[in-house]
Amino acid sequence: MKQILTILLLGLVTFSYGQFGIGLTASNDLYQYIQNPDDETGESTSAGSALLNVGVGPKIWVGGNDFSLSLEAQANLGLLGLSAKDYKGLGIVSFPIMAKMNFKGLSALDKEGRFGWSLGAGIQYSKTELFYLKDSFEEKGGSRAFEKTFVGQVGYGFGISGFSAHVFTRYGYNPDYDAHVFHLGIQYDFNFPKLAKISSPESEL
Repeated sequence: MKQILTILLLGLVTFSYGQFGIGLTASNDLYQYIQNPDDETGESTSAGSALLNVGVGPKIWVGGNDFSLSLEAQANLGLLGLSAKDYKGLGIVSFPIMAKMNFKGLSALDKEGRFGWSLGAGIQYSKTELFYLKDSFEEKGGSRAFEKTFVGQVGYGFGISGFSAHVFTRYGYNPDYDAHVFHLGIQYDFNFPKLAKISSPESEL
C-alpha cells in the first residue's frame, strides 16, 4: 500500500507538467497459475491455464513521452483453467488492480516508436474452478472463493503514439494463508491523450 501511495504522489507531481487521459488495456496470458490456500479435502489446491486466457479493462494515466504513471484494472478469464492433478472444475478468473510506472516507449506518448519497460504493484483477486465444480469435491467440504494476493509486475516492449505492446510477468503472494499467483503474457495498451489533454507549459511559449 505504501508503494502505491508513493506512486500516486509522484503522479500528482507529473500531472503539473504532463498530459492526462484515459485508456484501455487488454492482455493475453500465455500461462497463468493460481495456488489457493490449503484445505482439508486432500486434493490439489492449484490450477493453471495455457489456452484462451484473455483480459480487458480501463486505465487512467498521467505523464509525458519518457515517463508516465497509470492506474489499471482488468478482468481476466481463463476459460480452460483447471487442476491437471485433481480435476475439480473449469475456469479461472482474476482481477488485477495496479499502479504502474511506465518508462520510455511504454509511456506510449511519443510519435517516434521506442522500446521501454514498466513496473507495477497492486492487488489481485483470483478464483479457480469457476464453473462445473465437481459434486464429489463439494461433498468433501471443498469450495472456491476469491483469494487476494499482493502482486508485482514487470514488462518490456514497444510503444508509439498512444499504443504499446509488451511482454509481462506478474507474481503475487499473500503471506496470511500462503496463496500465490503467476502470470506470463502479452499486454496491449491504448492511451487516448486527445480525450482529456493538458498542454505542457513549454508548448504555450
